[in-house]
Amino acid sequence: MAGELVAVGQSTMQVACVYVGRMLCGFDIQHVQEIKKYSEVTSVPLSSPDIRGIMNLRGQIVTLVDMSVKLAIPTQTNHQRQIVIVNWEGEYIGFLVDNISDVLTVQQRHILPPPSNIKGAQGKFFQGIYHFKKELLGIIDIDAVLS
Repeated sequence: MAGELVAVGQSTMQVACVYVGRMLCGFDIQHVQEIKKYSEVTSVPLSSPDIRGIMNLRGQIVTLVDMSVKLAIPTQTNHQRQIVIVNWEGEYIGFLVDNISDVLTVQQRHILPPPSNIKGAQGKFFQGIYHFKKELLGIIDIDAVLS
């Protein structure tokens, strides 16, 4: 998926695109620290079902959120899932996704408010949607996902 060629500035946003099931989602690239393959994690007793566990990333403890559980979207992958590590308010959080796609530059004026339901997922977890070709890109609201 090739991104649109536009000058990056105040009116644009770069989004790291991922798939959760068959849904195209994106993280604002300014928060993305790295992307890595899924590895073993330590489960956390009594945590909510969407918390897969914690992992050690070069001395940093990272909480791992399973986005397919959080968004209530069945996983569609047969291969190893991947983790998007974000730096959010000074803490590293990992988001387990099915597949990594591309980085897309979008014009912010084309980002629309999310409806209450996007392909079966609750709209409250998205800060907006962007129409890309024949797909909807749901831009993840990290605050909403973590609250």
